Amino acid sequence: MHQKAVTARALAFACLLGLSFAGGASAQSYPARPISLIVPFPAGGTTDVLARALGQELAKSLGQPVVVENKPGAGSTLGADYVAKAAPDGYTLLMGAVHHTIATSVYKSLHYDFQKDFAPVTTVALVPNVLVVNPKLDAKNVQGLLTMARAAPGKLTYGSNGMGTGQHLIGAQFEKEGQVKLLHVPYKGSGPLTTDLLGGQIDMSFDTVTPVLAHIQSGKLRALAVTTNKRSAALPDVPTMEEAGLKPFDMGTWFGVLAPAAAPADVVERLNAEMVKIIRSPDFSRRMAEIGAVPIGDSPAEMKARIGADTENYAKLVKEAKVAIN
Repeated sequence: MHQKAVTARALAFACLLGLSFAGGASAQSYPARPISLIVPFPAGGTTDVLARALGQELAKSLGQPVVVENKPGAGSTLGADYVAKAAPDGYTLLMGAVHHTIATSVYKSLHYDFQKDFAPVTTVALVPNVLVVNPKLDAKNVQGLLTMARAAPGKLTYGSNGMGTGQHLIGAQFEKEGQVKLLHVPYKGSGPLTTDLLGGQIDMSFDTVTPVLAHIQSGKLRALAVTTNKRSAALPDVPTMEEAGLKPFDMGTWFGVLAPAAAPADVVERLNAEMVKIIRSPDFSRRMAEIGAVPIGDSPAEMKARIGADTENYAKLVKEAKVAIN
């Protein structure tokens, strides 16, 4: 019996040693096949644009294709759930956003924990949100819009990327600070939202600058205010909400890459190093400026701290705005 026990222990140790070497070898050879970057929204929105811009450069840097896959639905939570349950090998990544920190408080039955089930890699960019209206709406500024909204409670419509997203919460905050009632119309992403806004099916949106910038510049949409505490470099003539007469208002949207929580630490470090180098490059910075984005490129620890702080801060706003989804 003693000999059998020794043999069993030896075999167990050999297996563990083998797994250790196998794990090290796989991490050292990473990536050995294409990487999937999951976008939890349809094509055409800021999340998608940033993912494709980063993925294109990352593929060159890593020597393997980076395939952007759109998995929209449930206010960005379906795509996040998919990545949370994916093999933690660094080959399935999420292009996450501030929406996911908000969803933590909004959705009562998420099947993942955004702070525990993901390993942050880096924050790619921060993009201001902007209140835009269809020019058919006779509102030239925020105060004019508020006057119209007060005259017809619940009649004016605003679109968002879905229930519990940043745009939804910004709309709720705008209603609270402006003391108005609007009708919220959720979409699966900025693509279909912008199409309906241009067509006049909805009156306004609080989307990020990226999908509406060209339409603002062409006059097809009218920008009334940005939702951050500083003006956007891409829209220098558009006032902040505070400048437009509301209380201090600072709500923008960040976007970043995450892996499943159990992804090897050295793989996360490799991804961070490659992505930060891309994000901080002059070419990528210029590309971001063209779409109204501010490049970040931080460490996994810094991104983790950002997620923790936003989850706590937005929980308070969600409670005040009484936004909840079962």
